[in-house]
Amino acid sequence: MVDAVRTPIGKYGGALSGVRPDDLAAHVLRALVARTPDLDPARIGDVFFGDANGAGEDNRDVARMAVLLAGLPTSVPGTTVNRLCGSGLEAVVQAYRAIAVGDVSVAVAGGVESMSRAPWVLPKPERAFPAGHQQMVSTTLGWRLVNPAMPPQWTIGLGEGAELIADKHGITREAQDAFALASHRKAAAAWERGLYDGEVTAVDGLPGVRTALTRDECVRDNTSLEALGKLATAFKADGTVTAGNSSPLNDGAAALLLTDEDGLAELGREPLARIGASAVVGVEPYLFGLGPVDAVHRALARAGRTFADLHTFELNEAFAAQALGCLAEWPDLDPAVVNPRGGAIALGHPLGASGARLAGSVAHQLAAAGGGTGLAALCIGVGQGLALVLER
Repeated sequence: MVDAVRTPIGKYGGALSGVRPDDLAAHVLRALVARTPDLDPARIGDVFFGDANGAGEDNRDVARMAVLLAGLPTSVPGTTVNRLCGSGLEAVVQAYRAIAVGDVSVAVAGGVESMSRAPWVLPKPERAFPAGHQQMVSTTLGWRLVNPAMPPQWTIGLGEGAELIADKHGITREAQDAFALASHRKAAAAWERGLYDGEVTAVDGLPGVRTALTRDECVRDNTSLEALGKLATAFKADGTVTAGNSSPLNDGAAALLLTDEDGLAELGREPLARIGASAVVGVEPYLFGLGPVDAVHRALARAGRTFADLHTFELNEAFAAQALGCLAEWPDLDPAVVNPRGGAIALGHPLGASGARLAGSVAHQLAAAGGGTGLAALCIGVGQGLALVLER
């Protein structure tokens, strides 16, 4: 992994809400290429982008659209992958596999999502000229147009699933709010110390951008336990999960440059990190938030590493209850290495981009430390977990 760059993450309806997802993806592609002046863009063998929606301006294959909009040679192909919340990390995995088997020497992996611009969809009627009303369905997040053959316990909402994890592990509202507060404080401190300067490219001048965005828009420097404690529960009247201890809806993009040894020699660059192993697992859909548990164990085993080897661990914070549930099932893990620069509750969770953001952040942290082992992992709706081990 030679380089990794991302946009600041915009809030739903915020600074990036007027920017099309293909423009966001093209923006990070241009930035990535510009940061590597010795890279001939025609050498890029393929571009893999994660995208959890694809129903609107993503235009089905947003990776190829981004290649063209970014001004890369038309000979550079692009493919879009979808593993819901894990799409961006899945793109990284597919890119490194393509390099490992010799299909390409240089690849770009990344992800993009505009949850602000995710469209409403209108199902086609079963017959022409229906007499009744038709209902539009939001594509922003969660289940839609559910197959009636799916058991009801599999199709509960993500927030309800987080409540089940809180019940399973006895995770209190207070513990979730404290976790959320820590995420904001760590993210704010990381920005203040300039730790994100090397991996974030400002968004300005793109069509539709409302105001120039230079840092993540959802980080709340001044929140408190008192403020978080006043929020109403969002998914269950007597529950514990609120908007404050959940990740928000967001817009953003990320891109990473991957290469083999031959490509590395051409670029004359020292890599940020090397990919060691990956793993994906399936779990009960209503316990989707615990998907990373076994995925992490398998990825570490394949890399010949343990929790004791970890310098940093970027675990996506879909919900505080979900992240705390995973930590409860990893008793040997030092929680101090988890999300040292804040997590998705503070930074944001633009679905298709999040996995690429996590992998890129791990790589930058390992480079700053001068060595070590890092891990990126996400839970995935409908019951999956994905993990990636990086080393330097």
